[in-house]
Amino acid sequence: MRVLLILLTCFFGAAALLYAWVIYRKVEAFEVKDEKITRLSNIIHKGAFTFLKKEYTWVAVFVAVVSALFLPTLGFGYSVSFIWGVICTAGAGWLGMYVATRSNGRTAYAAATKGTSEALDMAFSGGSVAGMLVVGIGLLCVAVSYLFMGANPAPLAAVGMGISSLALFARVGGGIYTKAADVGADLVGKVESNIPEDDPRNPAVIADNVGDNVGDVAGMSADLMESYANAIIAAMIVGFLSMDLSVGGEPLGLRGVAFPLLLAAWGIVASISGCLVVSPSALSSARVGPFHIGRFIDKAFSTAEKIPFVKTMMDRIRSGDAAFALRVGLFAAGLKMIVGTFFLSAIFFFWYTFHIFFAVSFGVLAAVAIGFATEYFTSSDYPPTRNIAKSSETGSATIILSGISIGMKSVVAPVLLIGFAIWASFSLAGIFGVACSAVGMLSITGIALSVDAYGPISDNAGGIAQMTKLPPEVRKITDKLDSIGNTTAAMGKGLAVASAALTALTLFIAYAQAVHIEAIDLLNANVIVGMLLGGMLPFLFCALAIEAVSRAAQSMIEEVRRQFREIAGLMDGTGEADHEKCISISTEAALREMIFPGALALLSPLVVGLILGKEALGGFLAGSIVTGVVLALFMANSGGAWDNAKKYIEEGHYGGKNTQNHAAAVVGDTVGDPFKDTAGPCLNNLIKLMAMVALVVAPILR
Repeated sequence: MRVLLILLTCFFGAAALLYAWVIYRKVEAFEVKDEKITRLSNIIHKGAFTFLKKEYTWVAVFVAVVSALFLPTLGFGYSVSFIWGVICTAGAGWLGMYVATRSNGRTAYAAATKGTSEALDMAFSGGSVAGMLVVGIGLLCVAVSYLFMGANPAPLAAVGMGISSLALFARVGGGIYTKAADVGADLVGKVESNIPEDDPRNPAVIADNVGDNVGDVAGMSADLMESYANAIIAAMIVGFLSMDLSVGGEPLGLRGVAFPLLLAAWGIVASISGCLVVSPSALSSARVGPFHIGRFIDKAFSTAEKIPFVKTMMDRIRSGDAAFALRVGLFAAGLKMIVGTFFLSAIFFFWYTFHIFFAVSFGVLAAVAIGFATEYFTSSDYPPTRNIAKSSETGSATIILSGISIGMKSVVAPVLLIGFAIWASFSLAGIFGVACSAVGMLSITGIALSVDAYGPISDNAGGIAQMTKLPPEVRKITDKLDSIGNTTAAMGKGLAVASAALTALTLFIAYAQAVHIEAIDLLNANVIVGMLLGGMLPFLFCALAIEAVSRAAQSMIEEVRRQFREIAGLMDGTGEADHEKCISISTEAALREMIFPGALALLSPLVVGLILGKEALGGFLAGSIVTGVVLALFMANSGGAWDNAKKYIEEGHYGGKNTQNHAAAVVGDTVGDPFKDTAGPCLNNLIKLMAMVALVVAPILR
């Protein structure tokens, strides 16, 4: 029975990889007949993989040390499982970035030759490959690992720790790289030298475009794979030991393991259907052996479009309304996930179908609602971001203050939604309900990451359009897609943080079960100290990340100024900027600065547990979850709002480009960059990694 479950799960994981392969072939088939675009795309591709190779080499040394430490303490199986988790996560990031860097130039060329609709289709196709690779590899990683274990999935914690470790390094390293280049390029280029964004005269623009890929594609892919896989692992571990709702005292056993696996598997089907709504022609020419999948999909759409409402919606999507298309795709995936959850719940739990069904549904609905709340606070279509843009009229200080206040306000709705999802799912089905709610929240990761990765592809396309001097209309198309991408990226970060809260809570309960703690005593001095240390650590972690960006950005600014000053003819367009030097600065800074924060996350739970005891470590985890979740939401949303306020001004509002208002908005954006792309996103990795470390070392503490 267990082997049959694993084979079924692997089938759905393979289906995600097959979909990714078909879309990749579609992207590769699009021919770019512009040598300048091809050359720039290849330069960005080469720079991105040069960094990723060096980053993975450094991480390999760290992984070797940790896995060696596992051998005498936890055994060979834990060591191999840890390495396997690292390899799978690294592969997802590598392949996702490969396709993204092959899609950016094609998106720019599609915008120049065919218009908005085709540019959206190309950018989203590249993003959907990354999204499906993550869920396919993530599900296969967990299922294959479980195949080599006994019925109890507890050893999967080592796989989860490997996934979390690589994700944290990818997020920190990629975030430092991209924001050092971005801040340097913006402050010297836009503010000091008054030249356009992505101007080829600016030496940092290639490093900036490379950074979009290593931070927002490879980093985000590793990030969401960690959220996705660890939510499944946590639910499997808790489900195995949870009591059957219908038969008191009997553990769920294999049913508790199978349900979250198949829930995630159905999420792949829901995500693919959502992707097809956004890009209805994605599989038009797809074949698998004798089966012409494209004709089946086209027939399904033509049948559905006989309904007037559906036809109106699809016509609007095909016209190139990117925001509407992405929103409808997410909604369609969420709806299909809820319907499938009902049938899975009925099969597995029968009399208690509605308990589990509603627990999972609350997670899915909370994810969608958090996405819309994030959109409200970060999109220039709504008052909060427009108010930030308006505050630019009185200078940089007021735009920074306005962004901070909006970011703080934006925390309220997601926290209420997360709290409601936890309360409702726990009331219905206990901690297993909370775990399944987290899986439900992340079940549509395939389309969520597709929407997210589409953003940096659009951003790169805009940079390529600017550097190759394509007509201004092309840049307007890519800027609009990029602005929507900023909002969808913020939505993705909100989803990652919210799911991190539920997953970390589940891991916390699993840790408590593993070390036999029934309650955390807040009158215990050690517990209070542990909670304070846990609450402090996210702030220290963010400080280290932002400080790293600041140091690297200072080096970048000095280098850009030097080149403007010393390279003859650079500002006139007759000289050639030294892009390689700027890429080298970002690379060295990212690799140097990522080690200490990563080591801090891995070692702090072990130190607290060994010195203060297992109860104090429980308090430590609780403190880190509370402050980590709130701080991550604040930083992601304020950063996204600052970025879109700048783009709103660049569209012609409040004076437009090359004004004092625009300069103030650029300053706000540079403050927000490390908030939303370095420190903030790393926090959800931090709290889950620390919880996973605690669970892995639980046998030692017990």
